[in-house]
Parts: sequence; structure tokens; C-alpha cells
Amino acid sequence: MRDVAVVGFAQRQMAEFDGSPTCVELLVPLFAECYEQTGWTRQDVGFWCSGSSDYLAGRSFSFVQAVDAIGVIPPVNESHVEMDLAWAMYEAWVKIQTGEVDTALVYAFGKSSAGVLRRTLAMQLEPYTMTPLWPDTVSLAGLQARAGIDAGLWDERAMAEVAQRSLTDAEKNEYAVRSGGSSVEDLLARPMYADPLRKHDCAPVTDGAAALVLAAGDRARDVRERPAWISGLSHYVDPMSMGTRDLTRAPSAQRAAQALDLDGVEVAELHAPFSHQELVLRRELALADDVAVNPSGGALVSNPMFSAGGIRVGEAARRIWDGDAGKAVAHATSGPALMQNLLCVMEGRA
Repeated sequence: MRDVAVVGFAQRQMAEFDGSPTCVELLVPLFAECYEQTGWTRQDVGFWCSGSSDYLAGRSFSFVQAVDAIGVIPPVNESHVEMDLAWAMYEAWVKIQTGEVDTALVYAFGKSSAGVLRRTLAMQLEPYTMTPLWPDTVSLAGLQARAGIDAGLWDERAMAEVAQRSLTDAEKNEYAVRSGGSSVEDLLARPMYADPLRKHDCAPVTDGAAALVLAAGDRARDVRERPAWISGLSHYVDPMSMGTRDLTRAPSAQRAAQALDLDGVEVAELHAPFSHQELVLRRELALADDVAVNPSGGALVSNPMFSAGGIRVGEAARRIWDGDAGKAVAHATSGPALMQNLLCVMEGRA
């Protein structure tokens, strides 16, 4: 296996723009930032891979338009996944492992404001019994949260504590769409949104984009004094049918964790779009109490569709670059109620 590291990361949130930018307008400044971080030009990138959704964008082959942000003369080696940035990163990692390329730039973008995202995502549910009911993502998360409360696994205060910490940490994150300083008691006093969820328990619907840069071996060392070396990648998926799953669990996250070495992890960036899902993930990953969870604020403060999972990778890598952590794990999820989960372990090495 080749040594591959994350050496670049850039993100943009819709809050930074006045109006509604196209995907190209979102991506051009991201690529420029990645070039500046690495000292590369377009010709130094061996492979490009994007994550987005033509269905949500409302047009066929919308990802082809995004290639305009790269520039196609001379032609580039490019691919696409209808998934989060984290899965585009996985494809790029595999591409580097084949030896065909040494470098990759992966990116993702999503304009969820173009439609009613939380209703649209009902289309990914099991088509015979669930999709006709049109349950939105918040309602399904509410069922999951209630199942955990009724089972005595967590309570509303524990959920509020997660939200309060995320909102507080977000004050240090310039890309956060929302932050706060409210106490746990203030959060518990707020009205219900989808019982037992309050609005602060739910990730905001956010437009945005993000990019990650991967490099192998000496190419990574040329870019970073302390690259974030990927020491493990794993992902699994649980059954599609909600009726066959224990909603208080995320077995696919547990299987992914068991396939990796999480001993010594100091930072965990978890893609938990709802406060109680962080509690589920902490248990399934068996994280120690002293692990810093979502120091960036996590998805509860900014959750751009198709980028939020990859942003967790970038935020974890950034802490390794800065020397704040020696080992970190990043998590991404897809589907309702933590149906599919990916874990990426990164380390800083002497």
C-alpha cells in the first residue's frame, strides 16, 4: 500500500456570498486556495474527482458544468460520484493506490436551497413502504431520537449539551453558518421543532462546496512539513428499510471502526447532522472520554450538502498539520438515520 496524505483543504459556505452563485463560482476560489496551499498548478493534479447530485441540482450531468472550474484544455483525468466529498476522496485514494497517479484534487458542491431538501431526500428511502409516506429527514431523525430516549440511552439534556458545545466551538470557525453562546438551560427552554428535536438539534440546510488535496509519498512531503497521513479507510452500509434497523444503533459505523485502529485517537470529527447522532457515533466508535469531538463545531453549525462529510476530513487533517493532534479520525454519513458510514484515520509522523 502506498503512503497517501491529505495535504490541502478549502471550503466555502453560502453565507459568504451575496446571491446564488453557480457551482463554478463556488469552486474557482476553492481551487485557487488549494493551489496556494500546495504551490501546485493545474498540471500538478493527476486525478480529479467530484461529488454532487444531478437530481438535486435539477439538471442532467450538472457535474460536467463544474469541470469548467478546472479548465479542460488540455484534457484532465476526471471522475464523479453521486455521493459526499468523503466518498470522492475514497475513489481518489484508490486511484493513487493503483500507481496511475501520485496526486489528486477532490471536490464537492451542493445547492440544497434550490428545492425543499428535507422532503426531496425522502426519494432515497425504500420505495414500496417508506417513500409513499414522504417522511422528511428531520422526522426520521426525530423517530431515532425518541427511540434512544425511550430506551434510556440518552435524554434531551444530553442532546442539548452536544448542541451547546457545538455552537460554542463554532465561534472559532469562520465558516460556521450559525453559532451561539446559549446555555444548556436556554436551549432546553426553546420550543420543539419535531419532538423531541429542537431546531438547534438539527443541522442547518446549507449551500456550499469543499475541496481536499491528496498526495503520495514524497509529493506529500514536498507540500507539508507534517502531512496528515491516511492510515486507514473503511465504510459500510446498513439495510435500506427502516423497519429492519435498530435506530438507536449504527452497526455500519461500528463495523467500520472495528476494521481500523482507533487507539490513540485525540480528535474525532463526526458528521452528525442531529445532536443525538453524535451520541450514537461516540458509542459505536468506542471513543474515549478524552477525545475532542467536533472541535470545529461539526455539522450542527454548517452542513453543506455533499461537502459536510469531506469537511470533517479536512478539519481533522488541519489539526494534524498544526500539530494539535497526532492522530485523528474523520467520519462521514449518507442516507437517513446514519445508514451508511465512512471512517478515515489520519496520523502525523515524524
